[in-house]
Parts: sequence; C-alpha cells; structure tokens
Amino acid sequence: MTAHEIDTPETGITPGGTSGAFRDVLSKDHARRGKPPLHFVDMTPEERIAGVESLGLPKFRAKQLANHYYGHFDVDAAEYSDFPAAKRAEAAEMFFPQLITEVTRQVADQGTTIKTLWRLFDGSLIESVLMRYPTRTTLCISSQVGCGMGCPFCATGKMGLTRNMSAGEIVEQVRVAAKMMRDGEVAGGPGRLSNIVFMGMGEPMGNYKSVLSAVRQISAMPPEGFGISARNITVSTVGVVPGIKKLTAEGLPVRLAVSLHAPSDELRDELVPMNRRFNTTQVLDAAHDYWLASKRRVSIEYALMRGINDQAEHARLLAKRLNHYGDNWAHVNPIPLNPIEGSRWTASKPEDEARFLEILHDAGITATLRDTRGQDIDGACGQLAAKER
Repeated sequence: MTAHEIDTPETGITPGGTSGAFRDVLSKDHARRGKPPLHFVDMTPEERIAGVESLGLPKFRAKQLANHYYGHFDVDAAEYSDFPAAKRAEAAEMFFPQLITEVTRQVADQGTTIKTLWRLFDGSLIESVLMRYPTRTTLCISSQVGCGMGCPFCATGKMGLTRNMSAGEIVEQVRVAAKMMRDGEVAGGPGRLSNIVFMGMGEPMGNYKSVLSAVRQISAMPPEGFGISARNITVSTVGVVPGIKKLTAEGLPVRLAVSLHAPSDELRDELVPMNRRFNTTQVLDAAHDYWLASKRRVSIEYALMRGINDQAEHARLLAKRLNHYGDNWAHVNPIPLNPIEGSRWTASKPEDEARFLEILHDAGITATLRDTRGQDIDGACGQLAAKER
C-alpha cells in the first residue's frame, strides 16, 4: 500500500471524485483513525469458521453464533447456554467487539420516536432514529460519519465527511433496535422492527460495499440475517448515478429514494452540489431505469424550503419532469424542512405545502407529505451529533 493510499480516505464515490468541486468534503477533524474492530457481521462464512476453529471448536459453532446474533439479537456470549462455557469469553472478544455505544437518547411522540446518538470506536458520533407507527416500525440508520455531499440546508452536510462506517457498525444499529422492539422498550409494548431506511447520516452510495453487505444481512433469513424483507428496505441517495446503476444490477427488491429537492439544474446546483457532476436528467434517467428493472416505484424526496423550491412553478416543473417518462414510476415525498438553528433555509408555509401537493396530484403524480417525527427533539439528521460535538 502506498503512502498516498494510506492518506486517502476510501469514499466509494466515483473515480475522479477526489479533486475539484466534487471531491468529498472532509471534516476539519478528519483523521486516519484506522479500521473499526472486525465484527462477526464483517466476516465471511469461511472467516467465521476459521475463527471458531482457532478457538479449538468444531465449525458448527459458527452457525450457533450466527443464530444468537441474527435470530436472538444477542451478543452476550457469557449467556450462551449451548456454547462451551470455557470458550464464551474468547468467542465474545473475537466475534462481538462493541462497535456502537449509546451516548444519549431523545424520546418524542409519546415514546414512539427514539433518537439515539452513538459513539463509535474512534470517538466518532452517528445517529439512528426508531419510529413506531400503528402498522409498522421504521429505523432510520446512518452509513457514514458525517457526509461529503455538502448540501447547505442539511445539518450532517455541514460536518463534512469523517469516514465510512463498516458493515458491522451499520448492522449493529439494526440489531439494537430490533432487540428494543422485541423486548418492549418502545411505547406500545413488544413488537417487531419491520422497515429500514438508509436516510440517516451519510450518502449510502458513497459507502456502497458496506451498505450492500448490510442490506443483504438485514434481509436474509436467520441464521444468515434478521429476516426483514428487502422490500421494506429503502436506500437513499442524492443522485450518485454510478451507485444507482450498480444497485439496479444487483436485482435486489429494495426501494430506491432519490433526494431531488429541486426540479431544475440551476436550482439543484445550489441545493445539491453533486448535481454539478450528475445533473437532474442523468439522475432521473438512472432512477427511472431502476423502476424499469425492479418494478419498485422510486421515492422522490423533496425537502420544501420557504420561497426557494416550494412555489407553484417548482411543482409544475417537477410534475413535468416526472411525467416525461410516461409511466407511474415515482412517488414524491415532499418533506417539511426540519430547519438548522440560525439557518436561512426554513420550512415552507402550510398553504404553500398544500398547493405544491395539489399541483402534483392534479398532474397525476402520486405524492404524500412526509409525516415528520421528532419535531420536539433534534429531529433533523445530524443535529444531535452536531450539538454534541
């Protein structure tokens, strides 16, 4: 490995993305912190077997560990009654290092929304949000520490990118939430975690390999994964076109969400800097190709900002751009902006939100105003981590 490779963070964006206007914006406290401890989640089946054999155990013990982790959400090897007592401590150390440690949690919506701030092995901070609804429970997870996309209205974007997260760090957010639901730690009693959205901190396509590994393990049936249907997993992107194309080729029935936020290149260049690299036409073409390949409607995420992108002309242009493809391929989620303190980017007026939706509906576009949870806490992603920092 060359010195250059050691100093250059692995970002996974695309070749040519390390200089000029489209390089990942590194946070000022960025440092090469080394890799997170290797976790069971990060190991191949062969590595897991080699691990148990190095402890002097037969290979079937690897499957027992998988069953505890994925089937029972359990990493406390000291309590594994079916595992040799003399080897439990060593197995815990080898396979289940603690990757995420709770710093603080905020509770809202009568206990049905729980936002957790996690500290990683190197002191980095990330967030996840668990939201219980009458018919489903959704977990919003982070895939990077900070974000390099630089969208000016986003709290995480202001941090810059510190590093990618390992598959283990991503999946651990899911395991903890699934265990909380099973154990009745969320208002409403015991239940099941049913939906996962990669809409927390970071650009999932910028950490493609770990995100895809996480998706496969979240959706596989125990003892290979948690058994949360791939159809209930949403992967979001600001429009990293090569990532969308890669995901299309995977043939996984996950839902794709594109954070569009503007119907024209002129406006989107300002709101989503990545647009200067992959413009609205390229992004929408790639998203429509995803729909053609998967037959899963694409979610178009659109944060409404007062006087900036929430006027009738914006709604009409958005409808025109989406209807250009001629099939009912997209579902628009206008999102009332969760403003950052002291920011000029602020939430739309209710009447403008209503008009925006009405214009989309009149044009035959399926659109639902996003139910915003956690308004009475630091709801927008990155706000809690920014405050802690």
